[in-house]
Amino acid sequence: MAVKVWLGGWWRARRAAARRDTGMTTSEYAVGTIAAAAFAAVLYKIVTSGAVSGALESVIGKALDAPF
Repeated sequence: MAVKVWLGGWWRARRAAARRDTGMTTSEYAVGTIAAAAFAAVLYKIVTSGAVSGALESVIGKALDAPF
């Protein structure tokens, strides 16, 4: 019987905590979106840099000029 009372109190506490955290998901999505956009900007800068662009052109050129 004591376990049942303890579990009932635990569930009540969990429900109360969940009600207090209702606004957190929106802020978490906002932070995740900002982080993804920043990561995409960094990747764009890396891929469009001269060294990486030259390396990609070289690889594609070698693949197109490969003998069959």
